[in-house]
Amino acid sequence: MPQAGSGGLYKGHIFSCALRPGSHFFFSNGICFMRQKFSLTPSTLHVAVQACFFLFTILVGVQFVLFASWAMGLTEVFTSRPAAVEGFLPISSLLALKRFLLTGLWDPIHPAGLTILIFALLSALFLRKGFCGYVCPVGAICTLLYRIGRRAGIARTPSPRFYILWTLPKYALLAFFLSLLTMDVNSIGTFLTSRYNLVCDTRMLLFFLEPSGVLLAVVAILVGGSVLFPGFWCRCLCPYGALLGILSFLSPVSIRRDESKCCSCQQCTKHCPQGISVHLKKRVRLPECMGCMECVSACPKKDCLGMELGYRADSGRRVPWWSMAAGTICLLLLLYIWARATGHWETAIPREMVRMLHQGIRTLSHY
Repeated sequence: MPQAGSGGLYKGHIFSCALRPGSHFFFSNGICFMRQKFSLTPSTLHVAVQACFFLFTILVGVQFVLFASWAMGLTEVFTSRPAAVEGFLPISSLLALKRFLLTGLWDPIHPAGLTILIFALLSALFLRKGFCGYVCPVGAICTLLYRIGRRAGIARTPSPRFYILWTLPKYALLAFFLSLLTMDVNSIGTFLTSRYNLVCDTRMLLFFLEPSGVLLAVVAILVGGSVLFPGFWCRCLCPYGALLGILSFLSPVSIRRDESKCCSCQQCTKHCPQGISVHLKKRVRLPECMGCMECVSACPKKDCLGMELGYRADSGRRVPWWSMAAGTICLLLLLYIWARATGHWETAIPREMVRMLHQGIRTLSHY
């Protein structure tokens, strides 16, 4: 039997194979085949969950384009409006959240948007920004672009001090969004029932389907920045990521590094989608940590890195690495089931009003 990395002659045919841990080989017609045993890793699970939600987002987008075409009178074939598209209406959902907290009234116009926002907030409080790490399609794209840049050898990791400056824009944008909460309840109600808010999802769709030169330039900068730098959008520009990051300080879970087992290989830092210097931290409680477990997957030392439950550094309890993904999915499903069962998912806008509201939508201003 050949050893790992050995070659030889079998029935007149030259064979060469390299054995890996967890693999075995077999021969067929003089050819050596190796079969690798599949092993689910934190990185594999992270990518799989992200991919599933990204594909779901694409399906929602396609369905919404068909709905918008019918609503604007471009086709007579009716397609139902996917409520999940309201996840892209953060300002409307934020204002609806304030009204709900003050009056107990759930927004009937974009109810799914409020449900998704509450899910994102709860994921930050209990699951280390699970929404950002597993559900957000923009985060998935940015992670993919950075992996492309890293494999191409053009990705760069700025110094931690430089990254501190990069976080300022997202907090400035967050401050602007939060300033909208100074509106009183009556003003919020007026906005939520305005014609613009009733069709803002379609208006946003047109904004991206008919892009201006400025929008194309911004997208090009975002794509280029995401290829070159880890977490370019999430860490530097996303205002809702900033909000969730602040809430994640209250999260009971965090990555912990066992210094006695660390070999200082820095693989955890190299594979972090947000560019966090994990190898320098005993506990990772930074607002940029999304609980994606990529650092745990990259670590070559068993039990050196792991997710722990607890607020005190010396009394945390290690939890399974898959618990972050499982918890995020379960929380989302529970809220979705609750929203469907209680009528807090589908909009209350009658179908017969939709086309009337969409008349002249291209002249409707964002402001």
